[in-house]
Amino acid sequence: MGEDIQDLLAVLKRKIERINRKYAADASPTRRSEPERCAPSCIERWLPGQLIETPRGRHFETERLWERHRRHGCIEIEALAALPADLLDRLSEGEIPCCPPERWAFLDTETTGLAGGTGTYAFLVGVGRVTPEGFRIRQFFMRDHREEPSLLWALEAHLRQFDVLVTYNGKVYDQPLLETRYRLARAPSPFERIRHLDLLYGARRLWKLRLESCRLVDLEAQILGFEREGDIPGEMIPCLYFEYLRTREALRIVPVFRHNALDILTLACLTGIVPFAYRSPEQVAFAHGSDYLGLARWLLKAGETDRALALLRRAVEQGLPDDLLFRSLWEMACLEKRRGNAAGAVALFQELAGCRNRYRAAALTELAKHCEHAERDYARALDYTGQALAIEPTPELERRRERLKRKLAAAAAAPRLL
Repeated sequence: MGEDIQDLLAVLKRKIERINRKYAADASPTRRSEPERCAPSCIERWLPGQLIETPRGRHFETERLWERHRRHGCIEIEALAALPADLLDRLSEGEIPCCPPERWAFLDTETTGLAGGTGTYAFLVGVGRVTPEGFRIRQFFMRDHREEPSLLWALEAHLRQFDVLVTYNGKVYDQPLLETRYRLARAPSPFERIRHLDLLYGARRLWKLRLESCRLVDLEAQILGFEREGDIPGEMIPCLYFEYLRTREALRIVPVFRHNALDILTLACLTGIVPFAYRSPEQVAFAHGSDYLGLARWLLKAGETDRALALLRRAVEQGLPDDLLFRSLWEMACLEKRRGNAAGAVALFQELAGCRNRYRAAALTELAKHCEHAERDYARALDYTGQALAIEPTPELERRRERLKRKLAAAAAAPRLL
């Protein structure tokens, strides 16, 4: 009986040893345990930064610095600190009359979707600022959705030191999205007191006539002359974050931090170009005539006819594609006519009437009007009207031709004084 018990204990001991060996192998360094594999703090392995404790929990933050001596494309980083305090006045239509650049916050978000809505999170928020050392960017990252309240709390606290928010399409996307997240978190929004300049609209006015796209990354290449290498497309970013949440492999999400930082740096550098063009149109030196044209049209809408006309002349002198050239000449001629400069208007209408273009018939009509009413030269007016009718026959031009024929006949029949 005693031997049977001893044999049974020996069998149990061997089974226990096999079980211990199995679990020891599973816990070996070659395979991570489940808690370690899912630890969200692994982002610290790949980025310099730290976990931040707030009254709302924890999140991750990292900072990047572009020193003063460095450049981003054609822009020197140290030039950002020298931007005038009234630079944003004209472009903001007086909303931001005077504020030094160290009080500007350059913001961009990376989100879980591009459509917005209550189901979209801003998992990474970057804020750039001008400092004595250079341009510094702080990035707020939530390692999972539970860290959103902490991120929002820290972002609101960070933005208290700024008076102006600068974004690119932020009035339509970034700010409304973040305001929704603050509302859902029942937390105070930082955007109620801060003034907001969305640079997209000013940039689009300047360059949409020349560039196929005014996306930030395209302006970075075309205007700043900086080409990104190894960058990830923006439309892939939500997928990368969801993959990070699923696998906890932080290395895959690291390129998103670089993408976000470059967007913010580019935004800051363009802020040194776009508002200056609106602040001092006469001092800008564009290499393309279409850029002057975009600025001239903005001045026209603002009612500044003389300044717009001067920029239209510079656009023509700089060189324009044919379609933009003829349209500019037409706009210049109409402006000169409105200003009472008949000689200048006639010269431009004659230039348009002398070659094939979409404004030729309209220019011939204007010349006919001038000859009829200002010079009383009915023969030339009839000639111009006939040329216009050959290009674009209209009932109005037919009536004009018949009226001019009657005036010529009446003039021929009138007795002449000796």
